[in-house]
Amino acid sequence: MKMQGRTVAYRKSRRSHERCDATLTGKRAARDDVSAESSTEFPDRLSVMEVRLQAQDDEITLLKSSLADAPRKLRLHDQQIPLLKQQLIAVNPAAARVLNQSGYVDGFTKPCRLSTSSLDGFHHTSNSHISNTAENGEGGAKTISSHKPSTSDRCTQTEPWIPDHETVPLALTQAVQSLSLEDALPESAPFTDETPIELRREDGTPEEVERGKDQTWSSMVEDAIQPTTIRTLQQQHSKGSEDSQGSCPQTPTSSSPAPPKEPTSSPHGGPLSPIREGEKMLVRRNSEKSRDSQEKTKQRLSKKAASSTNLLTRSPSLESRAKDLISTTGSQGSRRGTQSQSIKMFIRGRPITMYIPSNILNYEELRMDLPSQKLDLDWVYGYRGRDCRANLYLLPSGEAVYFIACVVVLYHISNQTQRHYRKHTDCVRCLAIHPDKVRVASGQTAGVDKDGKPLQPFVHIWDSKTLVTLQQIGLGTFERGVGALAFSSSDAGTFLCVIDDSNEHMLSVWDWNKHMKHVEVKSTNEAVLAVDFSPTDTNNIISCGKSHVYFWTMSAGTLTKKQGIFGKYKKPKFVLCFVFSLTGDVLTGDSEGNILTWGKSAADTKTLGKGAKETFQIMKQTRAHEGSVFTMCILQGGAILSGGGKDRKIIRWSADLAPERECEIPEKFGAVRTIADVDGEELLVGTTRNAILRGTFSDGFVAIVQGHVDEMWGLAAHPTQNIFLTCGNDRQVCVWNAEDHKLDWCTTLEESGLCADFSPNGAVVSVGLSTGRWVVLDLQTKEVMSDLIDGNEQLSVMRYSPDGSFLAVGSHDNFIYIYNVTEGGRRYTRFGKCTGHSSFITHLDWSKDGKYIMSNSGDYEILYWDVTSGCKLLRNRFESKDREWASYTCVLGFHVMGVWLEGSDGTDINALCRSHSESMVAVADDFCKVHLFQYPCPKPKAPSYKYEGHGSHVTNVRFTHNDSHLLSMGGKDTCILQWRVKGTGTGDHSKEHLASSSSVFSSSCSPVNGT
Repeated sequence: MKMQGRTVAYRKSRRSHERCDATLTGKRAARDDVSAESSTEFPDRLSVMEVRLQAQDDEITLLKSSLADAPRKLRLHDQQIPLLKQQLIAVNPAAARVLNQSGYVDGFTKPCRLSTSSLDGFHHTSNSHISNTAENGEGGAKTISSHKPSTSDRCTQTEPWIPDHETVPLALTQAVQSLSLEDALPESAPFTDETPIELRREDGTPEEVERGKDQTWSSMVEDAIQPTTIRTLQQQHSKGSEDSQGSCPQTPTSSSPAPPKEPTSSPHGGPLSPIREGEKMLVRRNSEKSRDSQEKTKQRLSKKAASSTNLLTRSPSLESRAKDLISTTGSQGSRRGTQSQSIKMFIRGRPITMYIPSNILNYEELRMDLPSQKLDLDWVYGYRGRDCRANLYLLPSGEAVYFIACVVVLYHISNQTQRHYRKHTDCVRCLAIHPDKVRVASGQTAGVDKDGKPLQPFVHIWDSKTLVTLQQIGLGTFERGVGALAFSSSDAGTFLCVIDDSNEHMLSVWDWNKHMKHVEVKSTNEAVLAVDFSPTDTNNIISCGKSHVYFWTMSAGTLTKKQGIFGKYKKPKFVLCFVFSLTGDVLTGDSEGNILTWGKSAADTKTLGKGAKETFQIMKQTRAHEGSVFTMCILQGGAILSGGGKDRKIIRWSADLAPERECEIPEKFGAVRTIADVDGEELLVGTTRNAILRGTFSDGFVAIVQGHVDEMWGLAAHPTQNIFLTCGNDRQVCVWNAEDHKLDWCTTLEESGLCADFSPNGAVVSVGLSTGRWVVLDLQTKEVMSDLIDGNEQLSVMRYSPDGSFLAVGSHDNFIYIYNVTEGGRRYTRFGKCTGHSSFITHLDWSKDGKYIMSNSGDYEILYWDVTSGCKLLRNRFESKDREWASYTCVLGFHVMGVWLEGSDGTDINALCRSHSESMVAVADDFCKVHLFQYPCPKPKAPSYKYEGHGSHVTNVRFTHNDSHLLSMGGKDTCILQWRVKGTGTGDHSKEHLASSSSVFSSSCSPVNGT
């Protein structure tokens, strides 16, 4: 039998297969003619891909040329800075005190960074305000102001100046943070490379200094200064500054030129360098390059600039990105600013940029706490009957005991309440009831950890009244899993027989009270389906399975085996079950539909020789069912019940196997898997389609427990009522009542359902199928209102807009189809298609205003769409950082970045859901766990509560409409768990752990118990 549970390797290969399918979408669309529309869209998709590839090539070329051009621009800026400073001093002598300031420490010149508070007479506040006058057309004055916050990492000059230092050149070292030119220039006049630089002498004659001269001037700037203009400076000394604000000193006017003042002591003790008439006080850098070499360099750079210009002309979006690149390359402050607005996370080595919302002022100081709510398991939907047997019993307390996933359920039939034993770490496979009808033994499969390594299976013996574990046996002994269990009867249940799922199917007998293995032996290489002790002799054990019945005898610490001889009767392929009759005979049910009666016979000395021993042979064969006999049950009076597979019949037999009564269970519930006697008349029946029925031969049977029978993916909660919908690969669409814990109704579709969503008015629900079809069901009439097709790939997400006017359909063909919704959700017309993802769509959400969509894809993209503007892709994702979302189910996004584990490969989280109160977020991971985080959760290693119960990858989670419950859905375990949301400090959370996102299994998972 195939091992169920956490098959991580299977999940990863499945994900890889999906990604491969996504890359082959174009080829399949050309071959398949499922939809005429998808065929016509194929050329469009090819052209889109070609455009994207060309754009990427252009972008790479542009970035290379831009980076090559950046050093030239930086050199030109360095050349221009001293000229601009000289001009600034001519306009405002007070600035010279700042520009020429330097200090001496220990006899050596040591430049210091200057804070804005040291700009005496020039900067008056932390937000610098500069007022100057410039001539305009009417002779009026124009005020120029620039606000620039002070930089916190600048220091203030404190060392004294040496008195005999008369002059200081107008040149600083690279370690000095210069006064930014933007502090004195208007923002409305941008600087360009073609802008000529003019120095105006006192006689008013302009002298043009062009770029490309061999004069390379020293730069006093630690970080490159952003481009700006000096047009207004060309006119500053032509008019006085009588109207200047604050305490800025007056500058000479053009009509009455005045020579600069003699060097005076600055407030910091440094002299000002003189500015003589008609003389440039500039210090050249050491340069040995000839004018010819500089001219060649200039021509070569001009050609590069021209090619870049042509490329930018073809792609305006690339032009803006290149400008951003050049501007941020020049300034460390700009780089820091960019980093403070976004952060990156990496999945499989791919960086994903997350933009920080404006309301978060300091990301580093954000504190991630545990959510204020916790979860408590409220109800378990489903039963594992499809591949397990002998797993339904009735206790004297009136509770039915059965299992699904990692939970053993105790369901009180009359009170309709549940209790849960949750100490197993993987899927439960078998049950056995102690003769006292109180203690229970349950065995589990091995499973695998997050790295795919097998874990050790074990058996728990526990008290059904208190749910306290009494003993754990077999840890490190059993392999793969525990397939069958049985308590001894004649000695009051002292021994427990266990058969594991190893290749040899090891049979072991344990004195479980003493935690001691009494005996162990290899059973067979064939499958073993059942084992039990003789009710009269503990030393006799019987096992059956594929093509065999073995009779075991335990003596002196050893087990000897005798094989049942079929003789003249046809040997069945499987012996599926057996019981002991009151006379001591063994009755077996097989895959041929027969009940065989086995008894001891004397030794055949004629055939086997003198030393032959007695054997078990078939005494009688009774034709019981058409198809297999799946189960048998002995009633108190000695009557026998048998359950059939193909014929779905339950037959009551007398002690001598004469048929007395029979009934047939409905086809929708499948075949009979197991039978439990209630009171001799009423029965509990487990079926192969994961249902538990209750009834009698005369009144028939009704389902008290139902569930899916194959992997589930689709989950949707009603917007106003406590009902929810599930769908999966079994083609069933089920609507459940979360209050009554019952299945309201179920319908079967032609294809597998993979996703679903209720309309905001709650009248209809849309279900996406595995072939590109999607249907709309009316909740009242249960009829199909609409049936449409989008592409020929499976659909992965359905989502209505908050007002119900749109429906978004995410497909594995990489598109999101948008529909207009009218007539209360009963009419749908195509509105548009969102094209831009390079892999299949995984999740999407609408904004609260119903205009925008956020979507994730299989290659870890986060894209934003303006739906109302024609399904337009928003290229600048930064603009969406403050947008509010009506729901949050996208697994990639700033607000949920902290839910990802370190080293995640992108498939470790299958789904998440934010609560309607926006205070918590639930996560479904690939390792059978449900996590509860605080919302928002934007920082790594965020703490969470971790809950166990599922035995397979958790495929989906949803909160009910009022956040009273959380619903989680397993994949292969076909289990739906309903969790009650409770405030902290209440409830008993025996399986709740304080988990950290740094690892799947925390190193110290201590229980968090509420009081």
